Amino acid sequence: MRAEIIAVGSELLLGQITNTNAKFMSAQLADIGVDVHYQTVVGDNPERLVEAIRIAEGRADLIIFSGGLGPTKDDLTKETIARHVGVELESNRQALQSIEAYFERTGRPMTENNKKQALVLKDSAVLENRFGMAPGMAITANERTYMLLPGPPHEMEPMFRDEAIPYLQRLSGSQEVIVSTVVKFFGIGEAELEYKVQDLLEAQTNPTIAPLASKNAVTLRITAKAKTAEEAHHLIEPVLSQLHDEVGEFIYGTDDDTLSSKAASLLIEAGLTISAAESLTAGLFTALLAEEPGISASLKGGMTVYNVEAKTKQLGVDSQLIETYGTVSAECAEALAERIRDKFQTDIGIGLTGAAGPDIHDGQPAGTVWIGLSYKEKIKSYKLRLSGSRNTNRLRAANFALYYLIRELESEMT
Repeated sequence: MRAEIIAVGSELLLGQITNTNAKFMSAQLADIGVDVHYQTVVGDNPERLVEAIRIAEGRADLIIFSGGLGPTKDDLTKETIARHVGVELESNRQALQSIEAYFERTGRPMTENNKKQALVLKDSAVLENRFGMAPGMAITANERTYMLLPGPPHEMEPMFRDEAIPYLQRLSGSQEVIVSTVVKFFGIGEAELEYKVQDLLEAQTNPTIAPLASKNAVTLRITAKAKTAEEAHHLIEPVLSQLHDEVGEFIYGTDDDTLSSKAASLLIEAGLTISAAESLTAGLFTALLAEEPGISASLKGGMTVYNVEAKTKQLGVDSQLIETYGTVSAECAEALAERIRDKFQTDIGIGLTGAAGPDIHDGQPAGTVWIGLSYKEKIKSYKLRLSGSRNTNRLRAANFALYYLIRELESEMT
């Protein structure tokens, strides 16, 4: 099945909101074997919408629309599609009752135009909206299937998962289960990763392997087709094992893992506490960890020590050490990690220092970063040479600190 997604809304073209719906739907459709070949955005204009539909009909079996199902005059998606495919609109009783119940429950007057949201294409399959008012709908006409979904993501996403995906699976009659596992890497570029696993990529059949790039990580999506989810997972396992053999040092997690969530789960699981002294990152490392639920059991605190005075007088780093080695040095990063660990009485101390840029700092070129890690009886330091903008370097330094922390914790557990 070939699909095209058409997002309707002038606000998308004006850059007022981001089209997250297309990203979400494309990922969901890929998991059930539906190929999305095109994504289109069109404003609230019936003529241009019809033009977009005609183009899509020439290249897709399934056309999915998001947006334009609301009560206002510029919400014109279903009226335009009804005219285009030659069907009438009719009021859906269940949807109308749900809308009326909402206004009664909230004590607000229901205006006449809200009834418009209960209109659906005649003889269409109605997709229930449990988080809003306008129902979705799907109809097959002219040898193509047209699916209409609301625009707000908090309405569209659960409707798509719970209503649209089962409908499409019934429509296709597919008995296959498609399972994907996303493997996440850090500290390696997309091109280098592809080169290192070239043998796997060239030999792929089922499962398939797709390299993906995201803002803070490189990923590989492994997708298997089988009669059951258990069989699909069984096909994926050997590929995961080979990846760990070939590039395991760069793997930090799978699926929904982030660097901060993985680090937090390892800390909590091991019952370890942590604190951080941050110079160039100014609290970014601590803030990333603090995003994770339950981290208060491990994260005891931290300090931003942005200048020499803060490092020496507030944290207690030896001023002679800084005079000898400078603030952008392995010795300074290690001292930060040891002093913060001692100050907060934690199992682990992290120290971050460096030249964020754009200028040379303490004699070191922009992008030079040192990360110190104090744990048990050992102290380690890691040097980075980053090449991004100032704030990109700061964020990458914080993420590298999480990555080195994960590697240290995993090595202790194996």
